[in-house]
Amino acid sequence: MTGQERIGALERLITAYQTSYYNGEAEISDEEFDLLWDELKTLDPANPVLVRVGADDTDGFPKARHLIPMGSQEKAANPREFTAWAEGLRANPGFGGFLVQYKLDGASLELQYEGGRLRRAVTRGNGTVGDEITPNARRMRGVQGALTADFSGGVRGEVVMFKTVWREKYRDKANCRNAANGLMRRKDGRGSEDLAFITYDVSAAGDPEFFKNEPEKIRWLRDQGFLVAESKEFNDAASIIAYREEVAKNRSGLPVDIDGLVVKDKTTDPADLRRTRPERQIAFKFELETAFTILRDVEWSESGATYTPIGVIDPVRLSGTTVQRANLNNPDMIRAMALRIGSAVSVVKRGEIIPKIEGLAPPGVLETGELQDIVLPRICTSCASALKDEGTRLLCPNPGCPKRLHHRLEKWAGVLDIREMGEKIIRQLFDSGRVKAVSDLYTLRVEELADYERMGEQSAAKLIRHIRTPRVLPLQVFVAGLDLEGVGELIMERVVHAGWNTLDKLFAAGVEELAKIHGIGKVTAETITAGMKELAAEIQKILAPGIISIAPPPRDEEQPLGGLSFCFTGELRTMKRAAAEEQVKALGALVKSSVVKDLSYLVTNDTESGSAKNKKARDLGIPVIDEDTFLGIVKSKEKTIVQNI
Repeated sequence: MTGQERIGALERLITAYQTSYYNGEAEISDEEFDLLWDELKTLDPANPVLVRVGADDTDGFPKARHLIPMGSQEKAANPREFTAWAEGLRANPGFGGFLVQYKLDGASLELQYEGGRLRRAVTRGNGTVGDEITPNARRMRGVQGALTADFSGGVRGEVVMFKTVWREKYRDKANCRNAANGLMRRKDGRGSEDLAFITYDVSAAGDPEFFKNEPEKIRWLRDQGFLVAESKEFNDAASIIAYREEVAKNRSGLPVDIDGLVVKDKTTDPADLRRTRPERQIAFKFELETAFTILRDVEWSESGATYTPIGVIDPVRLSGTTVQRANLNNPDMIRAMALRIGSAVSVVKRGEIIPKIEGLAPPGVLETGELQDIVLPRICTSCASALKDEGTRLLCPNPGCPKRLHHRLEKWAGVLDIREMGEKIIRQLFDSGRVKAVSDLYTLRVEELADYERMGEQSAAKLIRHIRTPRVLPLQVFVAGLDLEGVGELIMERVVHAGWNTLDKLFAAGVEELAKIHGIGKVTAETITAGMKELAAEIQKILAPGIISIAPPPRDEEQPLGGLSFCFTGELRTMKRAAAEEQVKALGALVKSSVVKDLSYLVTNDTESGSAKNKKARDLGIPVIDEDTFLGIVKSKEKTIVQNI
């Protein structure tokens, strides 16, 4: 799997897990989710997924807008990362020390008060708008319907279930958090009385001077009768690191689940609280649970042309489940860790289908017997060709390998979204020998297709209709459907944008020319050039019937933003970020997910932020523009198009 493919996989996993989490059915633990998040942050620090919060929408409740944006916090996974953040915060003018709170493992909720009376309770939702669940919230322990103070504003907290309640009544749920997420969204409100609301922040509407500092907020919340997250004050990072270790050792005995600490500047900064990702607070997470076991065997999972190693280990409990198989990624990883059959290994759960072997266990943790070298497969099980060990992947190089050809059919059907063409019918067509290449799909007839299992004439006619639906594909989509190893639509979009925007140009492209394109590199360039040469005859067969055609590159006057690139970060006021990205793409610009040296503009409504993206853009001399400036650029270019028609 290439870096870009891994980024794409992480985007899909994080988005799916966020949606399930915010809709009350978390599929993985916070520790597993954080590993995915941290890996994406390492591979692509400015990825849009890292600033996107929550599910876009949930059904069944009226919607309400937050008074305090419910963005995501920065995270520190280890003392080194935390110390770097803490030292940076200490250097800020007005630093007042650290307030440290338990990071509660539940579901975020905002209580909105007007004149001291509770008006609505709003879930996290997408960070800006959430579900109003006020009737349910009123039944929860710790929610105050009326305050003694004449207060208007928002109270932030976490809906949790106490461990004793879970053990007595809800052991059918995976954990306290899952139980709380489900109950708080019940339309009939049943079970809400088994939940508790524990606060950790408050903000007065329109009055930034209402609270002098963060400790005063905590005192005020307690005075108003709220349950408040455990809070302590510290002056240095080392003391906080020691406190975290102490809490981590004893957290199993706490009445509620926590998954780390939240560390804030004691000095209240209302502007920072309203940022999508506040800069003056951080989530200092507990270390991921690690298990030690013995590697007993290595199996090789086959997908297309690639062989992926899977470790078979002695059963071990990890994050509440029994683990017997763990990912090893590729041959280079095996060599880098000096792994052998019989080695004692450390295993963590990564939020994928199976956990991952991180490395060798510390010496003396487990007794090991005789060690044996791990033998890599040498021959393809499908075509008997000698496998090629490229380090980061082990693959069959035979272009005619049946596994490879079958995988290409699946990829083509997926990229083109050919309806009714699922894995079963592809497998039947391939195994029968009728369809061995993509071009064979366009020679199928209804009468022959109807004879296949579970098809019939009506289903066959429907499938043929979808296969034969004329499609004009952008070049990057067409090539992505050909299933060149590690070459997806994003990679090809960069190639096309660099000027290799027709089939003829792509056929003529050399390795050195493509390798100069940002984000491509020599290995990918070799894959593209070799793949295009290998598939030249097949490409002509696909295009020959006229059902599939490749869109011509836009004329210069149709690409007024041609040669420019944009990176968007944070929320936009007038449109969703995806719509802005599509708009500039339609005008010929390239959209980038991170700040790189050839970026033309970074677009953000928080241009003065000290975020990593803003800092990097300034360091590289890249203009940081707000939404109004961006819209002005787009409108001026759209006007140019109209004048040229």
